[in-house]
Amino acid sequence: MFKRLLILTCTCLLFTSAARAAGTNDNSMVLLTENFPPYNMAINGKNFAQEENIEGIAADIVREMFKRAGISYSMTLRFPWERIYKITLEQPGHGVFVMARLAEREKLFKWVGPIGPDDWILLAKPNSRIKLDSIEQARRYKIGAYKGDAIAVHLNKQGLKPVVALRDQDNAKKLMDGQIDLWATGDPAGRYLARQEGVTGLKTVLRFNSAELYLALNKDVPDEIVSKLQHELDQMRAEGFVEEAMGRYL
Repeated sequence: MFKRLLILTCTCLLFTSAARAAGTNDNSMVLLTENFPPYNMAINGKNFAQEENIEGIAADIVREMFKRAGISYSMTLRFPWERIYKITLEQPGHGVFVMARLAEREKLFKWVGPIGPDDWILLAKPNSRIKLDSIEQARRYKIGAYKGDAIAVHLNKQGLKPVVALRDQDNAKKLMDGQIDLWATGDPAGRYLARQEGVTGLKTVLRFNSAELYLALNKDVPDEIVSKLQHELDQMRAEGFVEEAMGRYL
């Protein structure tokens, strides 16, 4: 009898401790990101990192924004993009960065930004003779893109059916090896990724869209938190902090 009572007491204490721990995190945001240089990346180059082991333009800006707003958070870099997108879409108190703010996503999240630009471009090998005036003209070519990325989604909707890679930087070598004719990526992200793979001199044959990158928050995040973060970001931009963060990586 005593043994059962002891077990019951210990169990109750464990549940009480867990509840208290959960309560202390009620106001803490869970921020997710991916390897998307130069905006966010793991210092060790791997597909998992946390807190100070994450760097990049957006990581620096988001940290400062939350610090100024006085909002606690955790920051984790995970893989793949589709997973962290889905988690943020479904889980209250979550945010993901950086994400292109597109019409089809507008009502799915609450937005803080812009954090930086992300022009959509088609890159070719340095010696390529490909010349394009529109995305329609690219149909005859094999296009590489990043799985789950907004650019890949857009091209699919246009019926171009890109060949997708699990890592965007893999497309740099696929392009040089002749596995694809064109690489659909972001600017400046694509050129940065290519340099990391030892690929330089790629030719921009088409610039077909301009997008802005944001911190996307789950719709259950209170409007006052969204407004507070936006206010701090606007102030940081006015002070030159955003431009300085860009300059550290570009």
